[in-house]
Amino acid sequence: MTEVTNEKKYTPWIIAAGVVIPLVVGILAVAPKIEVFGAFNYYIFPFLNAIINGTTFFVLIAGLIAIKKKNIAVHRMLMTSAIALSLAFLVFYVLFHLSTETTKHPGSGTELKVYYFILASHILLSIAIIPLVLITFVRALSQKFDKHRKIARITLPIWLYITLTGVIVYLMIAPYYPQ
Repeated sequence: MTEVTNEKKYTPWIIAAGVVIPLVVGILAVAPKIEVFGAFNYYIFPFLNAIINGTTFFVLIAGLIAIKKKNIAVHRMLMTSAIALSLAFLVFYVLFHLSTETTKHPGSGTELKVYYFILASHILLSIAIIPLVLITFVRALSQKFDKHRKIARITLPIWLYITLTGVIVYLMIAPYYPQ
């Protein structure tokens, strides 16, 4: 990063992403479904997203270890990779929910309560993580490392929780996907 980025010029884009992405995802939940790829097994996408989430979790841990060891170049590469993985996740997520009906968890009692608690916390924090990741990233690009560290201490645990619960939600709902 040779050029110091002006953090403020990214603020409108961060706000837009923080509003538009959750709005689009919310609309997908109620929009009529279309077969983007025709006769295709769209249920491969949640499986791929579980792999992406699990990989992102470990990439984030590796990024934390790298920065603790003051290996800035490796940290930068790992965190950029985590963002790229998250973008891939978003593409697969949109394709899946554009093309398939929501699968209901048929469980009951404690199992269903646990599932919905994890799912609800995962969804709510997924909305919050969008601007947090972008602000954290822009502050690094802007070489405002004190501010970057401050927000990264908030961003990282939330991002880790989201990636971990993404895998857990998949494992809890996958048995109920149509065959």
